[in-house]
Amino acid sequence: MGMFCYQCQETAKGTGCEVRGVCGKTEEVAKLQDLLIYSLKGLADIVQKGDYDAADLTNENHELLRGFFMTITNANFDGDAIEGQIMKIISLRDALRAKKPVEKLHDAASFKVTTRDEMLKKAAAVGILATENEDIRSLRELMIYGLKGMAAYTEHALNIGKEDTDIYGFMYKALAAALDDSLSADELTAMVLETGKFGVTAMALLDEANTGKYGVPQISEVKIGVRNNPAILISGHDLTDLEQLLEQTKGTGVDVYTHSEMLPAHYYPFFKKYDNLAGNYGNAWWKQVDEFGPFNGPILFTTNCIVPPRKDEIRDRIFTTGSAGYPGSKHIAADENGKKDFSEIIEMAKKLPAPEEIESGSIVGGFAHGQVLALADKVVDAVKSGAIKKFFVMAGCDGRMKSREYYTEFAKALPEDTVILTAGCAKYRYNKLGLGDIGGIPRVLDAGQCNDSYSLAVIAMKLQEVFGLDDINKLPIAFNIAWYEQKAVIVLLALLYLGVKNIHLGPTLPGFLSPNIAKVLVENFGIAGVGAVEDDIKLFMER
Repeated sequence: MGMFCYQCQETAKGTGCEVRGVCGKTEEVAKLQDLLIYSLKGLADIVQKGDYDAADLTNENHELLRGFFMTITNANFDGDAIEGQIMKIISLRDALRAKKPVEKLHDAASFKVTTRDEMLKKAAAVGILATENEDIRSLRELMIYGLKGMAAYTEHALNIGKEDTDIYGFMYKALAAALDDSLSADELTAMVLETGKFGVTAMALLDEANTGKYGVPQISEVKIGVRNNPAILISGHDLTDLEQLLEQTKGTGVDVYTHSEMLPAHYYPFFKKYDNLAGNYGNAWWKQVDEFGPFNGPILFTTNCIVPPRKDEIRDRIFTTGSAGYPGSKHIAADENGKKDFSEIIEMAKKLPAPEEIESGSIVGGFAHGQVLALADKVVDAVKSGAIKKFFVMAGCDGRMKSREYYTEFAKALPEDTVILTAGCAKYRYNKLGLGDIGGIPRVLDAGQCNDSYSLAVIAMKLQEVFGLDDINKLPIAFNIAWYEQKAVIVLLALLYLGVKNIHLGPTLPGFLSPNIAKVLVENFGIAGVGAVEDDIKLFMER
């Protein structure tokens, strides 16, 4: 077996990619990512056994986030960049070890590699399958994938200047626990739920960072057509990159369009002052293989959701920044003050044709918790009067599999007295269907990015308070969530920590859940997969 990876929903045969990732990553990149995670575990082993305080480890904390983020599905395909991060983590690890000599260190805290061949050889011995017990492996990976999602949210908050060192402290604790062969399945299960707890903390931190700098999202109409100016397409999730790009394109005659998960930037008051923010272009991330061609201009990836391009012409127009990377594409790094020079992208845009229109009209979003709670009286009255029978949380990810058509058909078939609460790129399955409204309340309430899933939890908890319920599961809210990558995993763990039960997860259950661990989630939390649309709706409406 050349590689083994099963962290995303589209993993081969639902069990694991063994030759090349369905995402497009090579065997070599997969192995380097495995070794990067192993090196992070070694750093954590030193931190824990050396009794270091995370509050004193600024460089280590930030490189920890970067290391995690580089291994998220579709984030970084650049083997050289991943190799560089491995060496950086090892250097930080060894420096800490030299300050406080610690006995009985794990191999992850002491291994040495200097060449690519040595890295690949080591990676083959320490990958996912190195944990032989299937259930222990399942729990460890569930925790690791949750940490990856948590790291993404935490890095976005950090880029805005917000951080919580308790999050880093937990990450070190959890990573070190993933090396501890003495921990039982029950003890690891408790760690998984604690991961959900800190997931809530991380999402709240990011919400505070985003709204503190960019304002509370507002109900907004976003244009999906095009203008006649040359343009840059910005994809991913990082709002600070968008801010810098908009500032640098002001007055240049170059427009900026958001793509996929960048759509919710239009909801923030801060960005409404930019006349050069022209609209949103395209749909969910996986459609980029067809939509990047007619866009014509350069594309900036700020985080994950890269699909390896079919043509060199597309690759030559792709730029990356932050934790994203693709071989052959220009990477734009920040200076010591966090500033990035996007002039090369802007100059390229000026020389290329304007985007071709692939759709027209507009879509409405901006229903984060601040906006929905401002309408709380109206919402509560609609529930009490029976105008709204149930809310359906349909947050999460979109993907390429045909089975994801389920979510479009589910949205179409929902009774007209129901409302969809969504966040993440899963919304592209139904946010252009024109499902109407209930007494002025749109039937699709888009809270924003997958990063903004916290809003949906806040809305649920507020409704629980308003209705005076002692259990969040007594609310007229059902959870039918689509997942794809690791940010959806931390959202799931956060919901479990908050006590939400009977979550349906699809289009398939994770391949990294062993039969026994899946059974525990089913029995203790009511986790279920998806079935036929009509049957699922009947079940949800009766519950």
